[in-house]
Amino acid sequence: MNWPKGMNSILQRKNEGTSVPTKTNYTQLGQGAPVVLIHGLAASLHDWDFLAPDLAEAGYAAYALDLLGHGESAKPQARTYPIDWMIEHLEHWIDSLNLNQPLVLVSHSLGGYLSLAYAQRHPERTRAQVLVDPFYSVDQLPSLLRLTYRKPVVRTAVIEHTPEWLFRVLVDMSSISLGRSGGSLYSLSEEVRAQTALDYKRTAPGAFSLPGNCPDLTPSLSQVKVPTLVVWGEHDQTLAPKSFEKLVKALPQATGHTFPGGHVPHQVYPERFNRLLLEFLAGL
Repeated sequence: MNWPKGMNSILQRKNEGTSVPTKTNYTQLGQGAPVVLIHGLAASLHDWDFLAPDLAEAGYAAYALDLLGHGESAKPQARTYPIDWMIEHLEHWIDSLNLNQPLVLVSHSLGGYLSLAYAQRHPERTRAQVLVDPFYSVDQLPSLLRLTYRKPVVRTAVIEHTPEWLFRVLVDMSSISLGRSGGSLYSLSEEVRAQTALDYKRTAPGAFSLPGNCPDLTPSLSQVKVPTLVVWGEHDQTLAPKSFEKLVKALPQATGHTFPGGHVPHQVYPERFNRLLLEFLAGL
């Protein structure tokens, strides 16, 4: 999606008492009740290209950002990124929006961790949340991925020396492996696959350490009491699907919904996903 001219903005303001940069690339589409869209690791605000227009048409204001170390937002030079940097960066950006009513958080994967953390810290500002294949514990990761995330030096070197075309090959192979209904070879469109490869390559290497150094949120999930919709792919190979069922049970006001396929149901089945999300919002 090409965002409307003039909708992309850069927030740059002094962040007193901390060294975390606050430069944030973001966009707003539509007017109405605020919905904040938070992408996952090695992605960008373009994760929500299919959703933002439908939100705007339905009477919501959709705000999508590039997280710290991603897209066109600030990229601190560090071997590893503490999760506190990400949370603080998100909080400062939301504060800058000067919203006059509680917001809805819609998030994917690592963005789910940030959403849960924000809702726990700011229940009075959070109306509800939609978590798509959310990350909340390192135990969700396959053993090989856990090891990879805990080897920052090796991982950083590999990422920095991998050309974008190779990232694209890996994205295409992953998309083929899941398939799609309707006879298409790929589960993701050409546009999404190209954007995914670009976003991987332009993510700060230090950000890839995040899943390995995030404290487990499981003990505090009962404190997140806002209405929550958890959506996940039945064959997610990045995070264990059973972990999402546990999340639904642990959150006081959560319901769950499954999609066929893997880790990005909001991009593979955008029309179905958007209908489900808008129905959830209408019921709040």
